[in-house]
Amino acid sequence: MRGRIPDSFIDELLARVDIVDVIERRVPLKKAGREWTACCPFHNERSPSFYVSPAKQFFHCFGCGAHGSAIKFLMDYERLEFPDAIDELAQAVGLKVPYENSRDNAPREDKTDLYAVLDAAARWYEGELPKSADAKAYCAKRGLDAETIARFRIGWAPAGYDGVIRSLGTNERRMQLLTEAGMVASSERGSKYDRFRERLMFPIMDRRGRVIAFGGRVLQSEQGPKYLNSPETPLFHKGRELFALWQVKQANSNLARIVVVEGYMDVIALHQAGLPIAVATLGTATTPDHTEVLFRAAPDVVFCFDGDRAGRAAAWKALESALPRLRDGRQAYFLFLPDGEDPDSLVRKEGKEGFEKRLREATPLSEYFFGELSHDVDMTSLDGRARLAERVRPLIARLPDGAFRDLMAQELEKRSGARAVLEQDSNARRTVQRPVAVQRSLVRSAIALLLAQPGIADQVDKPYAFLRLDKPGVELLAELLDTARARPGINPAMLVEHFSGRPEYASLQKLMAATVVGEPEIQRTEFFDALVKMEQQAITQRRDALVAKNRESALTDAEKAELRELLAARAPAPTAPT
Repeated sequence: MRGRIPDSFIDELLARVDIVDVIERRVPLKKAGREWTACCPFHNERSPSFYVSPAKQFFHCFGCGAHGSAIKFLMDYERLEFPDAIDELAQAVGLKVPYENSRDNAPREDKTDLYAVLDAAARWYEGELPKSADAKAYCAKRGLDAETIARFRIGWAPAGYDGVIRSLGTNERRMQLLTEAGMVASSERGSKYDRFRERLMFPIMDRRGRVIAFGGRVLQSEQGPKYLNSPETPLFHKGRELFALWQVKQANSNLARIVVVEGYMDVIALHQAGLPIAVATLGTATTPDHTEVLFRAAPDVVFCFDGDRAGRAAAWKALESALPRLRDGRQAYFLFLPDGEDPDSLVRKEGKEGFEKRLREATPLSEYFFGELSHDVDMTSLDGRARLAERVRPLIARLPDGAFRDLMAQELEKRSGARAVLEQDSNARRTVQRPVAVQRSLVRSAIALLLAQPGIADQVDKPYAFLRLDKPGVELLAELLDTARARPGINPAMLVEHFSGRPEYASLQKLMAATVVGEPEIQRTEFFDALVKMEQQAITQRRDALVAKNRESALTDAEKAELRELLAARAPAPTAPT
């Protein structure tokens, strides 16, 4: 069992899921013989070294070494924990995850109650909104209609220090959850009070639509601070989350462009105006994690900021975060708004068409990049052009290897006359070749061949003669055979996932990733040859041990008889079952 999820369910899930479908929904794949290939989504490269095997239901990158099943891919690509990756795959194939009670000494931390208390808080705030004349008047003033209020689950935190506490903190456990979720704070004297009071409340949702935190806005600027966000919690890390990304994905099955603005109300105004492509960071500058999430959501990202000094400083931080993630096919743009305007006010004045026109005319990253770095440089002088080159080179070096990096280097040379001498990505300098069969021990070879074809376990008779061999991995091979025999139809990825959480897991994944050369029938023959040779080695090992013991001390009568048999024995010719 993995935490509280039965192994039998994980087997069924991996049997129903096709890893090619799972990955292709997130990474464009191309057919390459029996397998599929792409540029690796986990590191920057120019030549494809990422392979997906339908037969093994396994992925592997020969550049960075990433590998695993569909579960592991979702964990790495979507940055999910194991149970969340299981939930995601189960939803895709219409299965419900059957959780079981765990009596393990260290059971998986269950955050279900934490999600539940945050959802209850959101519902409570939603119920308080109609009771507040000031909150309703503010929503009307900002032009929020009932559908938008419902879509974003906007609510109201009333005045008073214990509204949430009295309504939801009904016992010690609930108070503990409210505190852990960031809804309740403690004074210096230790007394508890509601963190959010007299604020319009905006639930922040994760990629699955679950409430993980809140942002609260005051109605009057003199109340301050204008915005208050939940603190960091086990569910909420503001440097990774984006407000309204859930609503954006719900509204767009195929998202080509996403817009990053600064405020909750800016996001909501654009959605209500018919532009459900806007998200916002959560009181922090754009981080590398943010830009990775953005580019995974859409190939084109428009960063929209005020045109003042603060807005341009925020834009430059966004650019620096975006540079390492600008693989070929991804593009970033910058839209600076007129003084005194924000997306909310502009979309009201100009409508959807006017704001879309501004988006189409947004400044490409390359233009903004060179404009910012050369605005105070005398490009007519040699010294000025040298200064530009010194500023630009380290930043271009942060770009992933590819066409965009090459063009940026060419642009630097065109503007300054100086070449951008950049260290080329090692993956681009070499031709990625799939490994051929490697020399390994018989036990490792047998395990690798079994992982390629788990079905051959049914043809291995018990008791396993090779178990007499004293070598590392023998017990693991026997366990793999037992597991495969107990689960008819098990595929390679399912077999490896059975060992998730155990020390052997990483080694099994590496063996899965290694290419086993040969057609299935040849692999089968090699597997049984390996078993016979292991039995031969076991016989030799036992014979040598008895001979050595006989030199040092007397053998028992049984040992003498055994040694005579071993010395007379002729190992059978290696053959596979027919």
